[in-house]
Amino acid sequence: MDLVLEVPDPEALTGAALEHIEADEFMPDEERGHAESAVREDESEALAYLVDPTDLVAEIPGVELAQASWSSEPVEYDPESMEWDLGEEDGAFDEETTDNA
Repeated sequence: MDLVLEVPDPEALTGAALEHIEADEFMPDEERGHAESAVREDESEALAYLVDPTDLVAEIPGVELAQASWSSEPVEYDPESMEWDLGEEDGAFDEETTDNA
C-alpha cells in the first residue's frame, strides 16, 4: 500500500502531533523530549506519531494484518510525471482487467 498525502497546513499537523505526544501518559519524559524535537523538525515525523498502520486496516472485513511497518518522507509532487501515475502499477491493472473479463 502506498499513500501520497499533501500537507497544506504543516503547522496544524505539527500541532496535532505535539498534542498527541503530550497526551501519551505512558511515554517516558526522555522519549517525550526527543519526540517533540523530531516532530518540530520534520513533518514526516509528525505524521508518524499520528498514523498507526494497524488502525488503517483493523475494521476491514476479511483482512488480517500480518506485519506493519512504514516510513514517510517528503517528496515533490509532479502530477505530470509518469512516476505519479497511480492508476497502474507495473501493468498489474491491465492483467487483472483481462483476467476478470
